[in-house]
Amino acid sequence: MNGSLLFIISGPAGSGKGSVVSEILKRDDRFLCAVSATSRPCLAGEVDGVNYYYLSREQFEEKIRTHGVLEYTEYCGNYYGTPTSEVERAKALGKHLILEIEVDGATQIKRQRPDAVLIMVTPPNAAEQSRRLHSRGRDTEDSIERRLTRAKAELEYLKNYDYLIINEDGRLDKATDDFFAIARAEALRAARRADFAAEYFGEKK
Repeated sequence: MNGSLLFIISGPAGSGKGSVVSEILKRDDRFLCAVSATSRPCLAGEVDGVNYYYLSREQFEEKIRTHGVLEYTEYCGNYYGTPTSEVERAKALGKHLILEIEVDGATQIKRQRPDAVLIMVTPPNAAEQSRRLHSRGRDTEDSIERRLTRAKAELEYLKNYDYLIINEDGRLDKATDDFFAIARAEALRAARRADFAAEYFGEKK
């Protein structure tokens, strides 16, 4: 694939989007997952630059002021967001960047980076989402109901996304293959190769 592409993957709880991203990274080392920044303290067992980039609240707000984050949100009194430097890090490494973020953050980025590829990963239906959330055994009934309600709001954003991947139970390989099909198609977009004519005739840029 030519150039460094930016992929944003979102999806409701129980969609398996994290599993899809893990499989992508396992199968192809040309892809890199962005590390988010946060103003919350580093917890025991976490590593700066691996789990998050840990910033003070003042440092994070400075990045907001200077456009040092592609997107951000505030949750439970702490900031969370994607540093703009992650895009440059991916370019320097010659890799394509994946952001696994919520729909509101994805919308923020699309406004700044129209070239970003937005992909929604979902279970096949609400019944399957509910089954997955129950099978995890870590959510209360109230929490599951909130997540199912949240899914309705998240799917309202689908019209802003470029692609939909339905992650069926037991078919993680297919969902991952779908991602790679999207990545290949995006790399072939003529709009991404505006310099091809000059290259074709051996002209200098």
